[in-house]
Amino acid sequence: MPPAATAADHPGPAARLALRLWAAPYLLLPLAALFWSGNFIVGRAVSGIASPFFLAFWRWLLALALLLPFAWPHLRRDWPVLKRHPLALLAYSVAGIAAFSVMVYQGLRSTQAVNGLLLQSVIPVAILACSFALFGERPRPRQVIGVLLSIAGVAAIAGHGSVDDLLRLQLHPGDLWVLGAVLCYAVYSACLKLRPRIHPLSFMASGIFLTLLTLLPGFAYEAARGGAVAPGGVALAAIAYLAVFPSLLSYMFFTRGVELIGANRAGQFIHLMPLFGSVLAVAFLGERLQPFHAAGLALIGGGILFTMSERRARR
Repeated sequence: MPPAATAADHPGPAARLALRLWAAPYLLLPLAALFWSGNFIVGRAVSGIASPFFLAFWRWLLALALLLPFAWPHLRRDWPVLKRHPLALLAYSVAGIAAFSVMVYQGLRSTQAVNGLLLQSVIPVAILACSFALFGERPRPRQVIGVLLSIAGVAAIAGHGSVDDLLRLQLHPGDLWVLGAVLCYAVYSACLKLRPRIHPLSFMASGIFLTLLTLLPGFAYEAARGGAVAPGGVALAAIAYLAVFPSLLSYMFFTRGVELIGANRAGQFIHLMPLFGSVLAVAFLGERLQPFHAAGLALIGGGILFTMSERRARR
């Protein structure tokens, strides 16, 4: 007599939808880029009332508190594997979470959010370079062409459709911090292929815990100097958004996307961030969409689609 069916054999509509989303990298990756774009808008908005370590520490502490009830069973099961890879997990945490977060928030104190968003367009190129330098992965011609098309789209948005405006675009001291964060995240993304074979929630929860340990000395130093302010209503709202969307959801979605289609192809979707940032500026800052936004969208989308078509072309 066959065993009785369980609820796991017949998931409900919400569970089926979640499973379909988890298997759809071309939906997960744009969502990750959208939420990360909000990170720059919010980080710039509160840069005057929240120090970098303060913002990063409380953002990830709240994210861990929200994640831990769901991750705990997986952490217990994956504990033997986690114990065998402490240095690798620490490296992922420092490069991809702690350093990236603090350097971005430090940069946003002296540069505009749009500059930070535009500089994220360097990440896909840096991922290709890191993949080649670390693992000998040569970018395919379609990937190179796709990256160039997407960069042209970013340039169209950055220069407002004008070559003269693009050439006059100025870098600020904070841009160097953002570029450092870009390099850290490129190394993190390229090395995700080596991460321990554990459940995604175990990987993320253990990474956030190690991130908090690495952020704690900087947070304590800022607090001792009076730089870490007590959270008010605006800061609390910012931390709540940062903990849920660019922290939990974006990192899980991007990690899953890399797992499904590889770092080089997944990195292409980061080019969507300047476009999403423009849309968020329209929604929250009252700016207007211009024809160059449409041109940038066409080029960015064309570059992504061209790269994504590589798999079908090989078949």
